[in-house]
Amino acid sequence: MADKAKIEWTDATWNPLRGCSKVSDGCRNCYAESVANRFSGPGQPYEGTISNGRWNGQIRLVPEVLEQPWKWQRPRRIFVNSMSDLFHPNVPFEYIDQVFFTMAIAKRHTFQVLTKRPERMLEWFNRDVGEWSEPLFAWRMKNWPLPNVWLGVSVENQKAADERIPLLVETPAAVRFLSCEPLLGPVNLGKWLLTPGWAPSYYDPDNIHGYPNAEPTNEHIQWVIVGGESGRNARPMHPDWARSLRDQCHASNVPYLFKQWGEWGPAELHDDDSVLYGEWHKQGGFIESCLCEKGEGTVQRVGKKRAGRELDGRTWDEYPEGRQ
Repeated sequence: MADKAKIEWTDATWNPLRGCSKVSDGCRNCYAESVANRFSGPGQPYEGTISNGRWNGQIRLVPEVLEQPWKWQRPRRIFVNSMSDLFHPNVPFEYIDQVFFTMAIAKRHTFQVLTKRPERMLEWFNRDVGEWSEPLFAWRMKNWPLPNVWLGVSVENQKAADERIPLLVETPAAVRFLSCEPLLGPVNLGKWLLTPGWAPSYYDPDNIHGYPNAEPTNEHIQWVIVGGESGRNARPMHPDWARSLRDQCHASNVPYLFKQWGEWGPAELHDDDSVLYGEWHKQGGFIESCLCEKGEGTVQRVGKKRAGRELDGRTWDEYPEGRQ
């Protein structure tokens, strides 16, 4: 828990539970696992959640911090469970109720809930009314979805997008967002950013399908965060993947935030030896070769700080309108 977060898209972090387990390729080099491993000894915060240096699926609830956001007077954007997943299968629904009740009361803050388990998030929302615990039940009936709670899913590649976004769309939320970090491949968000049958120029420049006139929409996805991977075993991100998501968002009037390049940055920004995009898969099996066939250029490992967070000469720090 930190009142001043170093994460570019939030102001503070709040961790009312600890522990996790890996569910997809985006979890391979989990930063939270590395941090937890350093504090997993006897008597330390993550004791019991790590085995042989890896998450073991055990969850430790931390009810003593449930009221912490109530004590923060200045309004903040708060990333919920930056070190875990609120909808991990080992987190009781009754405890998730308590977390949401805290968020319901702390109306001055904006809470950002990010999960890789949207199927369980949807299950939690779809419970019968009688299964909601008090006092959250009253809020469930009067003020839902909570206007200060944003719900998001992690999307590292097209497979994750196809599996997770439809479940997010089914879940009621004031704002739905995507965290495409670490971005491990190209992602087409067209079906969730656009009204049915409409294609912007980046997708169908000649309108060869004869789509009727329509408009882009942000009814389903209201914000997209993009970033490369950091850490010792970080995998490179092709700049075209980040650019494509930016262009898709702007064609659909959806805010776009470029968080970072991660450990690898465009080689044209540096003078050292670089690695051809098409050679990524040959150097340590970073990525499948089929994902490297399109696009030209070079990339090199220069470290997160040196790589920075500029894309095409500028930063992109866009937020949902009126919610910065």
